[in-house]
Amino acid sequence: MLKPSFRDLLKSSLRSILKNKSRTILTSLGIIIGVTSVILLTSIGNGLKSYVTKQFDALGANSIFISPGKIFNDNGGFSQSSMATAMTTTFTKKDLNLLDRKLKNTVVMPVNATYADVKSTYAIKKSIEIDGSTEEYGKSNNVVPSEGNGRWFTNEEDNKKTPVVVLGYKIAQTLFPKSTAIGKKVIIKGKTLKVIGVVDQKGASFGGPSVDDAVYAPFSVVSDLAGNDNINTFVVRAPNKDLINDTKKSITKIMLEKYDSDAFSVFDSSQLLTSINSIISVLTIALTGIAAISLIVGGVGIMNIMLVSVTERTREIGLRKAIGAYPRAILIQFLIEAIILSCFGGLVGVILGSLGALAINSFFPAEITISSVILAFAVSSAVGIIFGVAPARKASKLSPIEALRYE
Repeated sequence: MLKPSFRDLLKSSLRSILKNKSRTILTSLGIIIGVTSVILLTSIGNGLKSYVTKQFDALGANSIFISPGKIFNDNGGFSQSSMATAMTTTFTKKDLNLLDRKLKNTVVMPVNATYADVKSTYAIKKSIEIDGSTEEYGKSNNVVPSEGNGRWFTNEEDNKKTPVVVLGYKIAQTLFPKSTAIGKKVIIKGKTLKVIGVVDQKGASFGGPSVDDAVYAPFSVVSDLAGNDNINTFVVRAPNKDLINDTKKSITKIMLEKYDSDAFSVFDSSQLLTSINSIISVLTIALTGIAAISLIVGGVGIMNIMLVSVTERTREIGLRKAIGAYPRAILIQFLIEAIILSCFGGLVGVILGSLGALAINSFFPAEITISSVILAFAVSSAVGIIFGVAPARKASKLSPIEALRYE
């Protein structure tokens, strides 16, 4: 009896596939779309995680935030009631003085934010967030203008209510397209402020307003613009990273002297980062799972075409069996054809997905990982094996006599 080698079976499978190139491409289309979608979505998810991590690293490892409302629930995720409690809680300068007095070796930075139109002689930017804080805030949040781009305001300017402002890169370009913004004047709520610095370009921010579109001014100046000296958030810089947990406990104890536990949240950047990354991971998995349905559809397509191929080649199978071909050899050949189709689709999908991720990365964070590429390709190969078994078994079980009589 004939006992063909694996190489012979592989060559025979390739000849059968290459005989009808258009069918091969159309059969693999579902796999191509599925693998491309999976790689694109996982790349976007990984890119968002990396980008958010970089954004929080820029805030400083020693930063602790005190925010109105209960931001996190008992499981570490975001609380659904945080918005309602945040609207009913307002921090004041008494809280600032209390924290300053009781916290040792820390820097407490109040933040007051308001929204307003910002005008120049060239243009107007509507409803821009204007953040008011102290001299230390710029360095702690990595928004101090670099050399040659002006400077950050001082605590002396804050105490004297000096009308100065620092602009984000993008808003500076919009308001002063023909010249440098430094030294120019802007009008906010009818008040004229002098631009003393422009923050370096940071790019779009995830999960909040872009730094490039932000406007910064001394706390006292923003308080006048807002019509109140309320404090939206406190930023506390701990002495070092090892003392963050102890500092958070001290802050919580101090705040509980005046507020209920649900009225405020004390957290550091790593805690917020963990919660955001958890959300991104869940969304990525869910969307990738939806995209992976295309792989199942592609597998069904491969199975259908292979079944058609078995029917078309019935006489060929009967002839091979009649001259002594093993049923196992026929099964392996058809299984190889299914695997080649799925691997071809997987390879094309990997190439298209990688190119797509690189293109997306130019305007949205996307990061290709080897693990996602390997996983997508492995799944596509597995689809070929799983959905190729039924046609291969059907071909191997054909009766040679009945096959030769088939018209």
